[in-house]
Amino acid sequence: MQLFFQENCKPPTIVFDQEESKHLTKVLRKKNGDQVSVTNGTGELFECLITKADPKQTQLSVIKTSLTPEDEFYIHLVIAPTKSPDRMEWMIEKITEIGIHEISLIHSANSERSFLKTDRLQKKIISACKQSLKFRIPKLNSICDFEEIIKKFNSADQQKFIAYVDENHQNHLFDLAKPKGKYIILIGPEGDFTPEEIQLAIQQNYLPVSLGKSRLRTETAGLVAVDTLQLVNR
Repeated sequence: MQLFFQENCKPPTIVFDQEESKHLTKVLRKKNGDQVSVTNGTGELFECLITKADPKQTQLSVIKTSLTPEDEFYIHLVIAPTKSPDRMEWMIEKITEIGIHEISLIHSANSERSFLKTDRLQKKIISACKQSLKFRIPKLNSICDFEEIIKKFNSADQQKFIAYVDENHQNHLFDLAKPKGKYIILIGPEGDFTPEEIQLAIQQNYLPVSLGKSRLRTETAGLVAVDTLQLVNR
């Protein structure tokens, strides 16, 4: 299956924007009568026939619709952007392929970057969803301060974790996370969270966790955290 994405599309007719139209007609050389698969990013999958193969505005007719059920768990990664945008883009791509539901960017005391454009990250997410055949687009939140975010996401039904470097960590994320949960996990910058930030998170009922014995880069830690929570729900 080759998956296409068009936001807010619905049957019986789907109209591609110029970017998807050009890719379909010029790169893949699809023509009228060819069948393609399209998602709107909310779990719906549409099997379609091309009725007007136009590089500026391709039109399709929906012949079959199906809905992908939602996961029984929810992974929300809260992470400080890396100094290099490329490393963050790499992580975003990989965790989308593995399976993530929501991503929030934070600015903490030791952050290397206080601003990051989310439009390019959103494109990486959509591209990774198409490549890995995911029909639900993860939610991406713009950057906000550490204190603001731990107070904002503080519902009682969440399993809340904060991962940081500490040789005395007794508990690995895999051991504390319970299956079919609603998870939120905090990952700090290369300089890690400050003791004050860690204490503040603990006061908000975040559990300190380890991601293993190795000292990980920020983007690696984010990848490991998401993969670990996926394994808990395997």
